[in-house]
Formats: sequence, structure tokens, C-alpha cells
Amino acid sequence: MRSPVSHTASEGDTAPTLVLTGGQVLTVDAAFTVAEGVAVRGREILAVGSDTEMRALAGPGTRIVELGGRTVLPGINDSHLHGAAYGMTKPPFAIDVGHPAVGSISDIAATVGRAALQAPDVEWIVGLGWDPGYLAECLADPGRFPHRRDLDAVAPDHPVCLTDFSSHMVWANSEALRRCGIDADTAPPPGGVIDHDPDGRPTGILREAAGRLVQAELPAPTIAQRRQAIQGVIRELHTRGITSYTEPGLGPGGAGTLFGGLSTDNWTAYAELAASGELQARVSVLLLPAPMGGSADDVRKGLAELRRPESADPRLLRAIGVKVFGDGVPPNRTAWMNEPYPEGGHGALCVHGATPALQADELREMIRVAHEAGFQLGVHVTGDRAIDTVVDAFVAANEAAPRPDARHYVIHGDFIGPGSLAKLAAHGYGVNMNPAIKWTISDLMDEVVGPERSAYQWPVRSALDAGVRVCASSDAPITEPDWRQGVASMMLRESKASGRPSGPEQCVRLADALRAYTATPAWQDFADDYKGTLEPGRAADLCVLDRPLLDLDPHEITEVRVDLTVFDGQVVFER
Repeated sequence: MRSPVSHTASEGDTAPTLVLTGGQVLTVDAAFTVAEGVAVRGREILAVGSDTEMRALAGPGTRIVELGGRTVLPGINDSHLHGAAYGMTKPPFAIDVGHPAVGSISDIAATVGRAALQAPDVEWIVGLGWDPGYLAECLADPGRFPHRRDLDAVAPDHPVCLTDFSSHMVWANSEALRRCGIDADTAPPPGGVIDHDPDGRPTGILREAAGRLVQAELPAPTIAQRRQAIQGVIRELHTRGITSYTEPGLGPGGAGTLFGGLSTDNWTAYAELAASGELQARVSVLLLPAPMGGSADDVRKGLAELRRPESADPRLLRAIGVKVFGDGVPPNRTAWMNEPYPEGGHGALCVHGATPALQADELREMIRVAHEAGFQLGVHVTGDRAIDTVVDAFVAANEAAPRPDARHYVIHGDFIGPGSLAKLAAHGYGVNMNPAIKWTISDLMDEVVGPERSAYQWPVRSALDAGVRVCASSDAPITEPDWRQGVASMMLRESKASGRPSGPEQCVRLADALRAYTATPAWQDFADDYKGTLEPGRAADLCVLDRPLLDLDPHEITEVRVDLTVFDGQVVFER
């Protein structure tokens, strides 16, 4: 860490519109410079430096904010946040059936029952967030799992669709299964699993791509409703100091997701907000040409349909890449692993193909097609065997059609191994990890993959030591878009449920954690020339915290509050 250094714009500039002084300004530049103040003029950072220097710049019309030792950070960039989908997890779209709102299956049933009393018989009841790792009945009896009968008892006449916390599993009641034509003879789509009772009837649990059989039947919100949902999310993000995020997957491949949360309609909603000057965040979009369980032909068809969407202001809204689904998620035992799960099975790829070898070939072709079309690739992949397949496919695609700065990255990368980390580093590719999910599920994962693999999950320190660029993100609505919890989790790796450390050798320093929410996501967004740090000429996106952050006990970081958020030079939140 260096001593405060003054950086100013050229002489002759007019006075700043805003000066923040007397604090701890963490520029997150290459040297992690710490200054005392920062000046903003219009939409850009004008200067960063000492108290005296910043006060000397102020003019009669300058607003001066006395920091009193508080911290200033660049605007937080949540680099994997399903903004539109997150907005549609809230009323009036959905009820909350996640921890801590509920603690048991009976709690969920009661919540659904109350919703059924208020809804017309034909209306769907939709909820989000349930997690068997926090349900009392599942904890007391490992053989107990949510079942359609639990919901039938309280809502026999309403179709019910409850998506779990990971968005990779759906719990439906009998009426929902009936309306969707799902019975003992229904074959799951590629990349999907339908759980069955011993008598062959569906239990109501649909995993991975099978969940779309129900979610696709839900009533679709209008474009106007989607705009409102997005704006509501951005207002919330401002209270958290977040000024940028990556919307990881919008396109025809998301048509069957919950409320079409990943559908092309959401690009339309974002584009309308940008065109009308109402989009108050910087949103980078990964296009989603193919669904989970899709094929290379789906990618070709989807990209032809999408082309590269235009935006009224590329610094506010830009389609920069393509998302592809590789495998599932570890809690569902659908991540494709080299070593089997304790109870057997290796998981699988979630792409088209009758055998694992054919699926791997299809995934390689999907990656090649998107790479050769000139897009950045972000691939959802969690198991070590699947990650190795994806990283090798990145390298092969680039060898066949070299691109010097593609910035491909692995999304999640739960069990990424040393070999794949070395290849990512060698080719300038990245990984996007989810520390708050680690915090949420580390105890559960001890049972799912065994303590040793569980401790290694999301090896941030290993990735940084290998020279890989690491972004951290919430994956909201999977976890709340709370970067404070993410930073604390990266520094502590403690369990939400028990407080027990999980893989403490993978802990990182505060500076590394903050980079993963600011400067490195700007690199991922191809925007590191204008955002992500507090330096002259950069976009005036920043947030003020209520206390000094340096040397703060990591356990106290989650208690930090955001006092002020500035986006594009304008104060958009003030507590």
C-alpha cells in the first residue's frame, strides 16, 4: 500500500461539482493507492489526492462532503447478477420461501397456503429460495425431501411452482404437474432429471433442464413490468453501493426460465430504459442463444436471431458475450466430477448428446461457434471434469481461430484444478466465483462431496496465485447482491450455519477481495479503460462507507453501511 499520492486532471479545468475529503479513499488502482479525497466534475473523476489538494480545487458551486475518516470505494461491480430475474423474485411476482423467511417444509406449506387463500383458483402460486440444507425435516431425516404432497395439502386447486435457491431445481404440486402434462411416462429434456416415487409417479421435484417444463408455463410479465422490476433492483443496488453488474444470459435460450427471467424480452426492457435515459447502472450482457441442454445448432440459431443488439449508450448497456451452460451444480449432484460423489455417480454435462463423449463434443462445438462469432464466452461450469473440458475447448477454439483478447471466463468454477488454472492464466482468461454461496452451503457440501473437496470449493487463493483474474459475484437471486458478505467470505471462508472455517488456506487479503468486486470485473466487461478504479478520467461511479475499511476485523465488514452512492457523477443514494 502506498502513501497518498495526488493525481489531477490538466490545468484549466473548471471546478469540480463534488469533492469528498477527509477520508480513506481506496482507489483500487494498480498499486492500491490510498488517498484522502476525490473530486468529481460532471461524469468523470477529476482528481484524487490529499485533503489540501482537493479543497483547493473546490469552487463556489462545489458540493463538499466531509468524510470524517469514512471510506470511499469505486462503485461496486457485481459481475454475475441476474438483475431482471432478481427483480421478478419479489412481490408481486413471487413469494419468499427461502431461509431465513422459512425454516421447514411446514413453514413453506403455510406460506403457500396463505397465498392460495388470496389467489383465484386458476392463478399460479410462484415462490423462490427453498433450500433443503435449511429445512428442519430434511435435517432431521436425510431421507426426507420436499414432495408434491406437501403442497397438495395446502393448495390442491392452485398450480404451485417453487424454484430452489440455486435456480437449478423446481418443486411443483400435483395440479402444476397435471397442467404441464408431466406424469410417470414423461421423459425429461436433455440435461434434466425428473424425480420419481417407487410407484413411478413424479415426486414434484424437477432438476436442471426439467424445471423448464413447469417454469415455461408461467404467465409472462409484460415489457413494462420487466422495466419496473429492473428499476426496482437498481434502486436496491444503489443502497448497496453497486453501480455496475453483468446480466449473465439473456436470449432465446432463457425463454423457458422462471417468468422468462433470462429471455430476450429483458434485453428489450433494458434497451428501452437506456434509450429513455432511465437506466441508472452500467449493465453488461451475456447473450443466451441456447437453453440448458441445448446444442451447437441452438447456438447458431440463437445468435442469428439475436445478432449483436444495439444500445443507445454502450457505456450503460452493452452485449459483450455469450453464455453457455456446461454442467449442473454440486448440491444437486449434477456437477460433472472426475471422482464420484460419496453415494455414487459423477454428475453430467447439461448439453445435447446421448453419451458423455457426445455431450463433450457438443459443448466444444458450442464454444467454438461462439468464439468464432467474435464473442466473449462465459460458461457455467462447476465440476472439475466439466471445467477441464471447457478450458481445453477455450484453448482449442483460440488455436483454430486466434483472438488476442477474447477474455473468456469460467462461471462459478467451483472445483477448478491446477491444470485448468494454469491454462486460463496462460491465455489471459478468467474465472468468476461466488464467495457468498460458499458461505451459505459449505456445511452441506461436506456431505455432498466429502470434507476435503468441500474445503477446496471455490479456490480463490489458488486462482490468484496461478495468475488468473478472479471476479467475485452474488449470482443474485441465488444470494443477495451483498458484496460485503462476499468480501468477508473471501477473507474468512466461514460457514453461515456453523461458523466453521472451510478451506482457510484459500482466504485472501482485503485488497484482493475488493479488486474482485471493482477493477477485475471492469476487465471482464472490457471497460477497464473507464471504470473500476478511482483515477482521473474514469467514470464518476463511487460509494461512501460509514467507517474506515482498512484494518477492520473481517467479521465486522457485513455490518458496514453505505452512506452515499454516486453514479455517472450524480448522487443516486444518500442515507
